[in-house]
Amino acid sequence: MTIYDVATRAGVSISTVSQTLNRPERVNAVTRERVLDAIEELGFVPKATAVSHARRGVGRIGVVAPFTSYDSYRRRLMGVLSESDGTARDIVVYDQVSAAATMSPLLRTLPVTGRLDGLLIMGLPLDDALARHLTTRRLPTVLVDSRRPEFSTVDVDDEEGGAIVARYLLGRGHTSFAFVQEPQQSFAFVSQGQRRNTGFLRVLSEHGLDQDRVQTVLVRNDISGGHEALRQILAQNPRPTAVFAHHDLLAAGLLLECRRNGVDVPGELAIVGFDDNSIAEAAGLTTVRQPLEESGTIGARLLAELIAGTSTSVQRITLGLELVVRDTT
Repeated sequence: MTIYDVATRAGVSISTVSQTLNRPERVNAVTRERVLDAIEELGFVPKATAVSHARRGVGRIGVVAPFTSYDSYRRRLMGVLSESDGTARDIVVYDQVSAAATMSPLLRTLPVTGRLDGLLIMGLPLDDALARHLTTRRLPTVLVDSRRPEFSTVDVDDEEGGAIVARYLLGRGHTSFAFVQEPQQSFAFVSQGQRRNTGFLRVLSEHGLDQDRVQTVLVRNDISGGHEALRQILAQNPRPTAVFAHHDLLAAGLLLECRRNGVDVPGELAIVGFDDNSIAEAAGLTTVRQPLEESGTIGARLLAELIAGTSTSVQRITLGLELVVRDTT
């Protein structure tokens, strides 16, 4: 089968087929799916696959994650690079949008191109169709900070992370709370922030607090989101005395805005983040530490074993979390 056969089956030009394989974000979603369906039906294999087979000893790994949205994935990538240091392995990095926004068209096309010997997907959701395409193409795949029963996974228990924060704040005597996160634009999956909020609210409910009274504050996913977060929090009646932020950058932005507006932390408002990134230590943030570099290291190791054929079983590795108490509580 050739690219011309695919174009004929899909009813598009060969340039559209080429764009679908190489720049999928530039192709209309409906057209893109039609082309990819034609590729699957015909069993089309791009020429690049022959190159892939010829360099099996190298092992080219694709790492897909929302690197520019969250610093935590940069640290996971450091773990991947550390595990791959000294090997003949090539690491190809693909930056995708936040997991709270949408699923990436790139993930749909990567298994088809044949340019990779393995795929490491970090923090991005996979629907049933995408999981099926990955398994059909037999592309070795490992998930980090994401879950599917078909694939080996390295993650943490985000719900338990939220529960840890709730238990700690309740133990400090707080009874009024807010949760800060970025807007969830796609509800086709459950994001890490939603899972943390679920665990947080569950523990509060178990202690007799009305979940409806816990305000969820939706702001931009950067440090400047702290301004809007504080405005909404101060407008509440009764005003929350403790805030749990989805990750450290949002928590740091909120802390900065509190200092600008003379809000005493932790006297008037306690703040807790998540991840324990470098900004948390610099700002003195209480946070939940997750082993970011270790997750990348383990993910890369599992993927290397799949590529080499030394492991075929699906593994689920859940790493531990640790509450780090600092100045903001």
